[in-house]
Order: sequence, then C-alpha cells, then structure tokens
Amino acid sequence: MAPTNDHPGEQAAEHPVKLTGIRDTPLSVDEVYAAVGDAAAGGISLFVGTVRNHDQGADVDALGYSCHPSAEDEMRRIAEKVAAEYPVRALAVVHRVGDLGVGDLANRAPGACPPPGAGWGASPRRGERKTHQVPIWKHQRFSDGTEEWVGAC
Repeated sequence: MAPTNDHPGEQAAEHPVKLTGIRDTPLSVDEVYAAVGDAAAGGISLFVGTVRNHDQGADVDALGYSCHPSAEDEMRRIAEKVAAEYPVRALAVVHRVGDLGVGDLANRAPGACPPPGAGWGASPRRGERKTHQVPIWKHQRFSDGTEEWVGAC
C-alpha cells in the first residue's frame, strides 16, 4: 500500500541521507545521533564499530584504516540505496581512517524510522553493503609482530 499524506511522519523522508563522511579525527556518537534526530521517527538504531583486541584467535594491538578517494561517494551511494528500500526518515554513515588503538571508535551508522523496528532492518543492510563495497582497507597489527591487510571493509 502506498503511503498517503494523511500521516506524513509515517512516510520515509524525501532526502533521508543526512550525513556521510570519512574522517581522520575521532568520531562523535553525538554528531551522528543529532544528524538522524527526527520528531517523526519512532526509533533510532545506532551501530558503533570499535577496534577489538582480537581477530580470529590472534591478539590485535592496533590497526589502521585507509581508503580510496572514492570511498565517501560510494558510502553515500549505498546509503541512498538502502534508504530507497526502507521507510527511513534519516541515515548517517561515518568511518574513521588513520591509526586506531584497541577500543577506539571506528565507524557509526545510525538510522531513524517511523516504525521503530524498521531501523534494525536498514542498519544491517547498510553495514553489510558498506563492508563489501566501500573501498576502505584495514591493516591489523598483531601482538606476535605479524600483520595483515583486510580488503574493503
């Protein structure tokens, strides 16, 4: 059933992608939360990615993210595609590049939707697509002195 204008708060926003960015400075949960704030939303889902201290059984000391110059444009394209598939009022996606330590915030991906549960559907899709399509690479450094590059994350 097509949405009507009787209850505009229950419809997807006309331009729901509010913020995308690649940053070399610490990320702010408050910034992305504010970007998706919408009085018509019944819920906001917020994914916060952090650097963990292990990966596949190996201890991680630190990692670095780098990206292709097209990464932010690709991130926006994916966010717009996800927004077209879900009844979202607002989306934001930001990712950090540079050297990060264990516990540092690596990325944020909030979404606001009229029905609260819809954000949970949109958020995993956005994250899954970002992981496989945005040209961001992770260079992990392990406690045993080894390291590895992980393709587009």
